[in-house]
Amino acid sequence: MSSLLRIVSALAISAASLFSSAAASARHTDQGDPPARVGRLSYASGNVSLRPGSVEDWGDAALNYPLTTGDELWTDDDSRAEVSVGSTAFRLAPYTGVELLALDDSNIQLRLSQGSVQLRVRALHPGENIEVDTPNGAVTLLLAGNYRIDTDSTGQGTTITVRDGAAEVATGSSTFTVRRQQAARLMGFDQTRFRIGQPALLDRWDQWCAARDRRADTSPSARYVSRDMPGYEDLDDYGDWHFVGGYGQVWFPQHVNADWAPYRAGHWRWIDPWGWTWIDDAPWGFAPLHYGRWIYSRGAWGWVPGRVVAVRPVYAPALVVFVGGSLNGDVARGGQEHVAWFPLAPGEVYVPAYHVSTTYVRNVNVTSANVTNINVTTIDVTRIHYVNRDAPRGLTVVSRETFVRARPIDRTTVEDVQPDRGNNAHNAFDAWRRVGVSVAPPVAPTRESVWPPQDQTRSRRPPDDVATRRVVVKRPPPPAPVPFGYREQALQQRPGHPADPRTIDTIRARAPQGEFDRRVRNWSGRPSGPPSSAQPSQPTQPAQPPMIIPPRRAYPEYGNPGGAGANPPHTPDTTTHNPPPPPHGDNGNGNGGVNNGQGNGGNGGDRGNNGGGADNGSHGHQNADSTGRRRP
Repeated sequence: MSSLLRIVSALAISAASLFSSAAASARHTDQGDPPARVGRLSYASGNVSLRPGSVEDWGDAALNYPLTTGDELWTDDDSRAEVSVGSTAFRLAPYTGVELLALDDSNIQLRLSQGSVQLRVRALHPGENIEVDTPNGAVTLLLAGNYRIDTDSTGQGTTITVRDGAAEVATGSSTFTVRRQQAARLMGFDQTRFRIGQPALLDRWDQWCAARDRRADTSPSARYVSRDMPGYEDLDDYGDWHFVGGYGQVWFPQHVNADWAPYRAGHWRWIDPWGWTWIDDAPWGFAPLHYGRWIYSRGAWGWVPGRVVAVRPVYAPALVVFVGGSLNGDVARGGQEHVAWFPLAPGEVYVPAYHVSTTYVRNVNVTSANVTNINVTTIDVTRIHYVNRDAPRGLTVVSRETFVRARPIDRTTVEDVQPDRGNNAHNAFDAWRRVGVSVAPPVAPTRESVWPPQDQTRSRRPPDDVATRRVVVKRPPPPAPVPFGYREQALQQRPGHPADPRTIDTIRARAPQGEFDRRVRNWSGRPSGPPSSAQPSQPTQPAQPPMIIPPRRAYPEYGNPGGAGANPPHTPDTTTHNPPPPPHGDNGNGNGGVNNGQGNGGNGGDRGNNGGGADNGSHGHQNADSTGRRRP
């Protein structure tokens, strides 16, 4: 392929321009660039389901899936999940439904419709907003710290626990601050009542979350990469760091197959706004596949993260170069179309296939690979010698069907085109070397490229009343993503390239009014700020009530959520404002604090406590199951 592409050349850069790019990084979304960060699904146990923001149905959530605005997660019975966004992590207990209302360079905004979410905020940077919206109030985190938010299965009550930090809560009738070692209980909707008291004792869910925090806090890999790079802590258990001359510290994966190579065990998916995105099968397969570069050294592949810089690393969907489109005859086995790629090496520039500014191109190369001082030029990329194209197993070739249908890529689906594997493979390798490169394969996505896989024995979805539950929102979220069906025609016109912002705006303008926009009312209450620890929490009246945001669509009912609906036991309050009535007898008899309780289970009724500390009340299923029915 003899085409001219816009790429960037690497020269020296001064420290001043490096730090100026950090400021520009925060303005990515203002320029129409995609966000510089995503959420990584870093842990999934049990039945964890995903609904991407651009599709209408649920499927199995894959480890390492990059989450962005509009995506939803649901954890079913005896299931847990963790999402990492830079150095911040939030975790979902069983029977928890969360939607990412907004995820960009400055905002993490979650819609918690039911269940328990624990958040560890390592650092809250200036201008950064973290908000959790529940049916009873919007919770804005004011400081770095440790937080837990529990919403009942009925949606009538929410508990906010602040172990460390501070949070501001906005309801339909007031705003107030929850400080360190306090817990607040919200009851009701329009005229929400609340009380503030002491937090409950730690349960098993809290202890599991604390263990995850300690794992990240003590990670040796944090010496070599930024803590804002999702997945750094997983490198410790699956590889070793070694110094390699000319590259610095290099991470080498251990316990991989002898013929292993990067971007060769996983699958491709189409994720807007980035397009073709690699999802790796390895439990460590996020940071090394979306940041940094790869080298072949000492008979093995090693990951070069580059030195840690003061700029937040910028996420890339896959740091590879694509090769060609199709080959015929003996090379391509019956004339099938194929797609091929190889990983970028240190010093080689990543050129996005999606719409970006020159600032974005600079930052995505500077922050994760130390490719510096970006000058945009027009050159013939066929004249560039890419190092890893000729490296052992550097070039991966699969059929077009495997690629576009998101089928697993492994040793059974990769074409044999290595130069040392016999005449046929050697001839195929030589043929592929003559094919030009591109920033994206000329392949348009299909429904299978976007929809998550569905396992009828595992896939779950939230109950209908949870999926349609409205939440209180303080900060107006962006419009819901344009569904894939609306984008599909534009994607077919430019195969391999996502629709640019202007095309998306055109699609929105032509759609029925309100099709993609969330119906909200602006809120103009007291602005948030770091609280003074010496002053007690005092409620204030907002100038207007927070906006109420409905979910975008309804889903068929599935099952009964059970456990998360338990009310906490009544305890003495530090501050009381219209306290709710005492709990019913079926919600446990423990003596915990405001939010969780340590109940021993109920004697039946309409709701039982979920065991394992997943919700309000732990070990609640000794006498009743998760739906409140007595066990025989």
